[in-house]
Amino acid sequence: MISLERYRPHVKQSWSLAYPVMLSQLSHVMVGVTDSIMVGHVGATSLAASSLANVIFNLLLLFGIGVSYAITPLVATAEGENDSTTVSDTLRHGLMIALVNGLILIVIVLLCRPLLYYLDQPEDVVQLAIPYLSILAFSLLPVLIFQSFRQFAEGLSNTRIAMIIMLGSVMLNVLLNYLLIYGHAGLPALGLNGAGWGTLISRIAMMFAIVAYIYFAKQFNPYRTGLAIGNYSIKLFKRLLNIGIPAGMQFIFEVAAFDFSAIMMGWLGTDTLAAHQIAINLATISYMTTSGLASAATIRVSNELGKRNFKKLKDVAYTLILIALVFMTLWAILFIVARNLLPTIYIANADVIAIASPLIVIAGFFQLSDGLQVVCTGALRGLQDVKIPSVFVFIAYWVIGLPLGYYLGFKAGLGSVGIWYGLLIGLTLTAIALFFRFRMLLHKLSSNQVP
Repeated sequence: MISLERYRPHVKQSWSLAYPVMLSQLSHVMVGVTDSIMVGHVGATSLAASSLANVIFNLLLLFGIGVSYAITPLVATAEGENDSTTVSDTLRHGLMIALVNGLILIVIVLLCRPLLYYLDQPEDVVQLAIPYLSILAFSLLPVLIFQSFRQFAEGLSNTRIAMIIMLGSVMLNVLLNYLLIYGHAGLPALGLNGAGWGTLISRIAMMFAIVAYIYFAKQFNPYRTGLAIGNYSIKLFKRLLNIGIPAGMQFIFEVAAFDFSAIMMGWLGTDTLAAHQIAINLATISYMTTSGLASAATIRVSNELGKRNFKKLKDVAYTLILIALVFMTLWAILFIVARNLLPTIYIANADVIAIASPLIVIAGFFQLSDGLQVVCTGALRGLQDVKIPSVFVFIAYWVIGLPLGYYLGFKAGLGSVGIWYGLLIGLTLTAIALFFRFRMLLHKLSSNQVP
């Protein structure tokens, strides 16, 4: 029988790290959510176009963010070892990777725009999606620079600054959406493109805010050399990329699975694609609450790894898993009970709401799996174990989940619900595999610990 008392001492410290990240992640998602809500009031076609554009954009954005995730475990581990030089060097190298990666990803997004015409989507949806995607592309660079500074600060257990800046970014985005989507204060009504401009401007402001904070805050003065240019190490670049690229690929495998499901939804019509966008938005909100716990897991596991305190490392990780399961149980109840009410926040179209409701119920069923897999991913990242988990994610979604979803949706005649059953199965298999991977590595660490 599990004794909860052993985990109690870790709840307060873990929560103090986690809740700012949870709010930060929610703020990041709320940029997309507010765009969807405000664009949804323009019409179902604009909402579907937003979903289609994000098939490409979010895939590459999250790859870039995944690459930046390498900064946190290296910084946290170095801090645990009292190695301030490596902390500074990690920031300097991480920023250069973010700059190059951001420029490359912008070019890729712009080159991929014509692909939208070959996804068998409604013509009017594609025509709205392309200019919106073009605007969003240029927000990649400020997001990745912001993300590098954020991961650096979080590696030093400062999770609040990103929260404050991202909350401000959401408020700025809502204001800009109001002005630019609908055309207020003498500005033209730009519709979906207005949402794109609002997102771009708010992300540029977000980048400048965190750069200024890191530069002037006293906490980061010992690491000022991390802001310098030059004196790079091929070895450290390789170390960051060996963690970052597999972490980014893990995001690609998972996000691309949900994006491909959006493409399959588009084969079923504009209303179905709009309903999918609503359900995905809601599931993303719940996911981001536990992704804050995953970041806390990365920070604390990395720090205890640096201190070689494996017993505490285990207790910290299991504490965060238990917190995640509690949170996701509450989300599951909300999704199932309010399945008919939640879509009305986004749109008044009765047909879209009718399609979205059963998808939200399925989202409720996979909440526990989602919470487990995201915290295990964070803990494994803290152990700098990212390659094997990315293989697990690929197999669970692309070998099993998506083919099954296609069969259930189109061959078995279940439509949108069948596609989402495939996602449910892929996510559940991922959670199980990652949990047992983490247990195996914990056992190895404990066995090799010197008394």
